[in-house]
Amino acid sequence: MQNVRDLLRLSFVHRIGPTKIRALLSHFENAAEVLVAPPRELIKVPGIDKKLASNIAHCEHAEGFADEQLRRLNRIGARIITIWDKEYPELLKKIYDPPALIYVLGKFSPKDRHSIAIVGTRLPTLYGQQTAECFSQDLSRLGITIVSGLARGVDTIAHTATLKCGGRTIAVIGSGLDIPYPPENKKLMEQIADLGVVVSEFPMGAKPDATNFPRRNRIISGLSLGTLVVESAEDGGAMITASTALDQDREVFAIPGSIHEKRSSGPNLLIQEGRAKLVKNVDDILSELNLKLDRGTTMREEPVPLQLTMFEQKVYDLLSKDPIHIDDLAEASDNSTSDVLVTLLSLEFKGLIKQLPGKMFLRM
Repeated sequence: MQNVRDLLRLSFVHRIGPTKIRALLSHFENAAEVLVAPPRELIKVPGIDKKLASNIAHCEHAEGFADEQLRRLNRIGARIITIWDKEYPELLKKIYDPPALIYVLGKFSPKDRHSIAIVGTRLPTLYGQQTAECFSQDLSRLGITIVSGLARGVDTIAHTATLKCGGRTIAVIGSGLDIPYPPENKKLMEQIADLGVVVSEFPMGAKPDATNFPRRNRIISGLSLGTLVVESAEDGGAMITASTALDQDREVFAIPGSIHEKRSSGPNLLIQEGRAKLVKNVDDILSELNLKLDRGTTMREEPVPLQLTMFEQKVYDLLSKDPIHIDDLAEASDNSTSDVLVTLLSLEFKGLIKQLPGKMFLRM
């Protein structure tokens, strides 16, 4: 709990995001050490300049913020899970910029490693409504967890349809857990918390500002093996989720629609450009993900190799079971130590390498 409190204090600092928190925690033993470190030590961490180091060293109001956050969490029975906790979802941990901490109502399950996101417009056609409901129920009956954003329209249908057939669902919201949005989904959010999980990256009391939702969308796709876009305009929020899924090397699926319907223009474009697989039923999704199911009983997943960037692969190839110092890696890869460190952090969160004391690294 003390570590969570210190992380909350650190997250309060202006210009501190998840990437910088992870970099700081890679350099220092824990958040408490970061908070008492002098600026001259802080600026040794990649990405921490003099101004940010000063902000960290003089965060006078951070303690009050942390205490208030913990009080609000206790009031609604929520908690914080950090990226260093075993309960933190493995799929989310593997994206490029996973949140350092998430606010959670409900409990994750091992079953959630088989998750599909279903997203779409807030004003679906009858075709979109029926399709979202059908896919949500068919997938959840096979033991797949449905992830969505609790928004009006397709998101609400996906959550509701899943709950109706006794399935698991995860809602990722763009506000604090104590500010349900949209307000009319408060009861639905409570039901999801009882039978699944409600997740937010944003602190208690955070309002559903428009700038929050693109960041929210990367968590929706990050919690999922693949994202299904039901209906969306080409500039709709669901298209942002599809883009983040592609950036995360996750699969994207799309429901084709009428060329005369604007709300089908997004999925149709994804299919036309080859960025999404056209799907007509759940088997199209399962075959693309190499998921094999014994109908109505159990599900197993064929191992799918992790996708690495060119530079991640280059650094990974330089590693072995024998520890090597980061400076030697930087020299061997002909890159700066800071660039190599960022890549090593990414490989570590993907579960491919391990860091030892003294900035030594080896393959898992």
